[in-house]
Formats: sequence, C-alpha cells, structure tokens
Amino acid sequence: MKRTPLYPLHIAAGARMVPFAGYEMPIEYDGITLEHLAVRNSAGLFDVSHMGEFWVKGPNAMRFLQRITSNDVSQLSPGKIQYTCLPNGRGGIIDDLLVYQYEEEKYMLVVNASNIQKDWDWCLQHKMEGVELENASDQISLLAVQGPKVEEILKELTPIDLSSMHPYSFVTGEMAGIAEVIISKTGYTGAGGFELYVDNRDAVKLWQKIMKAGESYGLIPAGLGARDTLRLEMGFCLYGNDIDETTSPIEAGLGWITKLTDEKAFADKELLQDQKVNGTERILKGFKMGQKAIPRQGYPLLNAQGEEIGVVTSGTMSPVLKEGIGLGYVQKKYASVGTPIFVGIRNRNVPAQITKTPFI
Repeated sequence: MKRTPLYPLHIAAGARMVPFAGYEMPIEYDGITLEHLAVRNSAGLFDVSHMGEFWVKGPNAMRFLQRITSNDVSQLSPGKIQYTCLPNGRGGIIDDLLVYQYEEEKYMLVVNASNIQKDWDWCLQHKMEGVELENASDQISLLAVQGPKVEEILKELTPIDLSSMHPYSFVTGEMAGIAEVIISKTGYTGAGGFELYVDNRDAVKLWQKIMKAGESYGLIPAGLGARDTLRLEMGFCLYGNDIDETTSPIEAGLGWITKLTDEKAFADKELLQDQKVNGTERILKGFKMGQKAIPRQGYPLLNAQGEEIGVVTSGTMSPVLKEGIGLGYVQKKYASVGTPIFVGIRNRNVPAQITKTPFI
C-alpha cells in the first residue's frame, strides 16, 4: 500500500486508516458526522494526495483533449478549470476528471486515484504528434480545505486576494510561505473552499500551517468518510458507484459536460447524440427514504408491485437532514420528482420518493 506524505500526521491525530485506491487513507479521525458538520458549519481539511495529476503540453494539446474528453476544451482560458469525462468508446465512462488550463499549450488533468493507471494508459494510447504527456501523480500532494470559513482562514496565509477568485478558477502563488502553490477554487463538498496542489516535500508544512491558522475557526481534519457523505448530500457522482465503464454521461445526468459541437470529434459522440435526443432507458436520480433506514449500494429499487425498477448506487444517512438519502438508476417512467418507490432492504420493501438534488 502506498502512503501520502501526510501519513505520519494522520497517525499522530488518531485517524482510522483504511485501504483506498492502493493507498492507506484516513477514513475518519473523531467521527464522520462530527467532521461532516464541521465542514458544513466551519471548516475541514482533507488529504486527497492520492489523486492523480497529468501534464499535457504541446501545440496539439487542446486538439488531443478535444478528442479524448466529453466537454469543450476550447471554452477554457488560462486560469480556468473544466469538469469533464473520458468516454470509453462503448457508451461508458473511463473516468471523470478536471482539466486545468495553464497556458495555450499547457494543461493539467486531475483524475481519480483508482483510475490513474487506466487513464494514463488511455492517454498514451491516443497520444498524437505535437503532444507531450507527463504523469506527475507521485510528485504532487493535494489538500482540500472546505467549509464556509475557509477563505478567512487561508487569507492569513497568502497575499493572494482569494475573495476575487471565481468558482472553477485557479492561480499559482505563495501559500503558508511556500512558493508556487496551485490554489484552486473547486470542491467536492458543496460547502465552498479551495484545493491546494503542492510539491510532496512541502505537504507537511502546508498541512500544519493550515491547521494552526484554522484553530480559532473550528477547523478540524476530515477523512474520506465525511468526504463521501458531503458529496452525496450535494448529489455529486462518485466514480465506481454512480458512474463507471457501463454508465453513459447522459443517463448519469452529465449531459451538461457532454458537448456535441462540430469542433468535437470524440469516442461515442454519435451514441451520446442519440441519447440526448431520444433519452435513455434508465436515469440516475436522487431519492429520500420515507422511514428511518439507510440505503446501501446494490440494494434494489422497486415499484409498488415489488418489481425491480433500478438499483441504489450510493446511499447514506444525511448528517444534516437526519434521514436516509441515496442515488440510483431507475427506469425512465419512474424518474419524475415525487414518484413513490421502494428500496429493498433485507426482507423489507421500505418506502422512498424520487427527489431533486442537491438534497440540502
């Protein structure tokens, strides 16, 4: 198992470590609910250094990305970020990822930890002349500082005017006395905040400085358990649960990152165009439980007659709502908001209802 540079700090803080995507990662420190609510109400600090980073450079960098990703990379400009996915040529998703544009001929891709090798192989397979690729995943650490008080905390550590940054933008500058930190206004929690990319050798210093600056604001370290419940309250997809090689971006509700312009010539374009026009047999939807119960991945979704109409892909007890929530694929005719459904939990069919996301 690999370990991030912050592993000793997690152990010292009493984190419960679990295997995740080939790494030993903190699932929680003092409790998932406590950490979840800290992020919603004040601030939390996550180690997500297991994520992958690829550099894409050269005169054909944009052309290459236009061919392998679903979104329209031509809409980016230096300092901007785009959420997108890698279609697999069979109607499914290799991975969902972020594309950062540094310069006209320089981009960074941020990919899921569990898919680093698969994504890298895909990029190499489709590499064209005029494109230089570099896998920097083992050199870069990533800290996510999330919550409504994060801007106040970080402004003590940087001369950069964080308040002027727009969502899905980034700058490179000094943070906590460290030069050349990539400061990105993205997030996977819906609570606001920043993600900070730094050389491995500076990761411990950055973590410690942020923890100290955040003491008076209620900032605490948060693990992957809270990261999962936070993203689920927002209805955000998790690769391996809600999207994978068998799910299309259209049925996953990601049509907004699937651009079918003339400038785009990518795998599955014709298939996804047909799905956009004619719809899909199943759709990823959010639902709330009607009774106190927790839906889990793999549980069947049923209609009133007990017939299986779909499957749960993610589920939890929402720490904010204090009720069971989930995501799942359902047949198109059951996908309207307000539709009553049931979740098969052991020997019971527990009532639920299709609802809008985000849940909060």
